[in-house]
Amino acid sequence: MFEFIRTHQRLMQILLAIVIVPSFAFVGIGSYKSFGDDAGTIAKIDGKPLTQQEFDNAVRNKLDTYRQRLGAQFDQKMFDTPEFKQTVLDELIAQRAVAAEVIHSNLSVPDAQLQKTIIEQFGGAANFNKETYIQMLAAQGMKPTDYDARLRRDMQLQQLASAVEGTGFAPRTVAKSLSDIAAQEREVQELLLPVADFVPQVKVTDEMVKAFYEKNAKQFEVPEQAKIEYVVFNADAAQSQVSVTDTEVSDYYTKNSAQFTTPETRRASHILIAVKKGASAADTAAAKAKADAILAELRKTPADFAKIAKAKSEDPGSAEQGGDLGVIEKGLLVAPVENAINKLKQGEISDVVQSEFGFHVLTVTELKAAVVKPLDAVKTDVADLLKKQKAAKKYSEMAEAFTNTVYEQSDSLKPVADKLGLKIESAANVSRTLSPMAGPAPYNNAKFLAALFSNDSISSKRNTEAVETAPSTLVAGRIVEFKPASKRPLAEVDAAIRQRVTMEEAAKLAAKSGEEKLAAFKKSGEATGFGAAKVVSRAKAEGINGLAMQSIMKADTSKLPAYVGVDVPGMGYGVYRIGKVQQPAQLNEEQRKSEAEQIGNIIAQQEMAQYVELLKQKAKVKILKPIASATTVTEVK
Repeated sequence: MFEFIRTHQRLMQILLAIVIVPSFAFVGIGSYKSFGDDAGTIAKIDGKPLTQQEFDNAVRNKLDTYRQRLGAQFDQKMFDTPEFKQTVLDELIAQRAVAAEVIHSNLSVPDAQLQKTIIEQFGGAANFNKETYIQMLAAQGMKPTDYDARLRRDMQLQQLASAVEGTGFAPRTVAKSLSDIAAQEREVQELLLPVADFVPQVKVTDEMVKAFYEKNAKQFEVPEQAKIEYVVFNADAAQSQVSVTDTEVSDYYTKNSAQFTTPETRRASHILIAVKKGASAADTAAAKAKADAILAELRKTPADFAKIAKAKSEDPGSAEQGGDLGVIEKGLLVAPVENAINKLKQGEISDVVQSEFGFHVLTVTELKAAVVKPLDAVKTDVADLLKKQKAAKKYSEMAEAFTNTVYEQSDSLKPVADKLGLKIESAANVSRTLSPMAGPAPYNNAKFLAALFSNDSISSKRNTEAVETAPSTLVAGRIVEFKPASKRPLAEVDAAIRQRVTMEEAAKLAAKSGEEKLAAFKKSGEATGFGAAKVVSRAKAEGINGLAMQSIMKADTSKLPAYVGVDVPGMGYGVYRIGKVQQPAQLNEEQRKSEAEQIGNIIAQQEMAQYVELLKQKAKVKILKPIASATTVTEVK
């Protein structure tokens, strides 16, 4: 048990996050606020509609996730079930219910906290680079405003989740009991009755072979197969037909110089004399005088800035660091302070600057001037970028030609191959289902195979339509030869069936003999015929089969010796004698502590799951269009 928890601890901790939190990938808190009701509404949560389009998008996103995880093993038919769709709907409802609670609870994330988190996520104050940050987000198809909103939502959700999960803990007695159970040792003797020993007793008749053949007809089916031809058109094909000149590269570089400029960065420190909001004129004047005195002191000994800041600054966040504010990004500080910093040279000390927080004395401790990369250093990157831009335009033109040609000249793929410079590929033994053996082959795609094995394509052997199998990838194909599904004749599989039936019948004899011996041992308590005693535990099987170990550790040992019998598939029947139950001499305290923490995590996740169910009730969920066919409106009360 604990081995599972130990090896799956991360899974247990993020289980709820996978279902509820993932940045509201299907729907965020912001969009939750603004939905409008329409005829396509399938549910209402907290009075807000969940539309059919949003549900369809969620299903599509979930399928895309599984498609990426499973690769060639992905089969969409596995997910085309009411149960799968219901699971997606349940997740959406949970997300909306939690989003509603975040709004009703007025949970908020201050801008300063959000900015600090972003800077920490992208290298820390010393390494944060705004341009790099923007480029990294752009590579994921996001803008800074999108990421800010997404991160803010995650932080709001984390506030809610932490408050609930923090209530989960493992009582000491429960944790100790579970640790004891996990560590418990049992002295076991084994008596194995191998299947092979019973094979000579089995007589397989023709009638038995025929009955197995008819009962398991699907095992002997040969699926329909086809020899096919296909052509692939993708972005690479378009890119191979475009080129970029040096003049185009130079023009782009000149017009977009900001892209190749590393902006100036300033690291600053300050000393703050704080002034409370609503302070009297006398208090404000006193604070100003104090700041002026500090400035005068710094004018005499500017090298002591950090020392003086540590001693006299009233900013708890920076005083201990000698007033260090880190690398200053635009908008990170209040305007008067930021403007003053931007006017300073490195090492220069500002006059006293007033802000809403009080009076500041500032200095720039490090200044890195803006640097423009020379054309030679970025020439290749610019050429690649321009080539991709041209290829994107070329792709659109060629994709239209590809689609039209395979349709208009549908009796052959040669016209489209000649027109666009593509290669006709071929494949044999292709079936309408995805093949793990074919791996990432372009034709091994559910959408394309569905078009290829349509009734029209099989009967006419004409080209399929152009099918998009991946972003910027079109595939068209045709069946050259087709073999319909058939069943292997009995004579061809007779020997294999006889061997299979022989082993099954031998296993039954082994189980029958084993059960008889088990009953006899339970009456006599004897150990005759058993092997040497082994001390086993849940973490130490000592060569005993896994299924047998489960039965051994579950066995009632209130009376010893205890006996259990286990049918071990493919091996035979095992009888096990448990002679002693004991605890190890000493349990590792660190392990006990770790297990208690793991139990606490599980309890916390259970608390969160129960809390989500309460939120769903609070949100008064109404299902207007159930996934399973229903005519009545249901409500979670």
